[in-house]
Amino acid sequence: MTFTTLWETLTTFWMNSVIPFWVTWIAPPLEFLLILLIVYRLLYFFRRTRAISVLWGFIVILLGLGAVSNFLKLEVFQWILQSLWQLLALAMIVIFQPELRRAFAQLGSFFSVFSHAHQQAQKEAIEEIVSAMTQMSIARCGALIVIERRIGLAAIINNAVQLDAKINSLLLQSIFYPDSPLHDCAVIIQDGKIVAAHAVLPLTQEEFYLAHGTRHRAALGISEETDAIALVVSEESGAVSYAYRGKMSHDVSEAKLTEFLKRKLLDPKSASQLEKEEGHDHGSL
Repeated sequence: MTFTTLWETLTTFWMNSVIPFWVTWIAPPLEFLLILLIVYRLLYFFRRTRAISVLWGFIVILLGLGAVSNFLKLEVFQWILQSLWQLLALAMIVIFQPELRRAFAQLGSFFSVFSHAHQQAQKEAIEEIVSAMTQMSIARCGALIVIERRIGLAAIINNAVQLDAKINSLLLQSIFYPDSPLHDCAVIIQDGKIVAAHAVLPLTQEEFYLAHGTRHRAALGISEETDAIALVVSEESGAVSYAYRGKMSHDVSEAKLTEFLKRKLLDPKSASQLEKEEGHDHGSL
């Protein structure tokens, strides 16, 4: 068998067998799963933002007007509504522009999560955070820093003083300086940036913690409702604590705080395995 004959045989097999099988049996379910995954991820991403309320508002209004125009046989109005449905995609881009920007940024971070540049940036951010916590601990400057992880904190950020700043030790210290107008409540860190200050957090209702300070109750409260990491400096003692998954480690050393943040932020895939170690790793107030 010559090379030409072999090539023709393979081409014929590809065109007559493989492609029809792919188009008939593989492509449709694969396409359905991809669409389902995209829709799920979009709804998951927008569910904690005000943008989803705007989207549902548009859809309900258009459906209501469509039903009325169909009942009253308003043909011109129906044509206008059909055009509006086509423009809805463009309207979504405009309305959801901040959320889409963040989604694309997260997508980029997903593909670069194990890159040297990403790891280095995360290490530098951790160093800045730990430096700020250490200095505020020495000065007994009360502080509360929340680091967003998988569960979004958009509702809290939207009601806080919104910022867009690179993580910096001196900036964090200046925010929590007692005479600063933003020193009360929490600072929110999202996607490697300081995105909010003066953020009000939910307080834990655990009876054991009711007698403790507001910062510790807020740190524990946000860790009970989300997977965020909350870092606290006690104004009375200067002790550094962190809360995660509804548990709090109190009076931790600089080395232990650094180790914890590196484990949680530098290798997200190992977080589930590390959580099994948290049970005996946490103390109590």
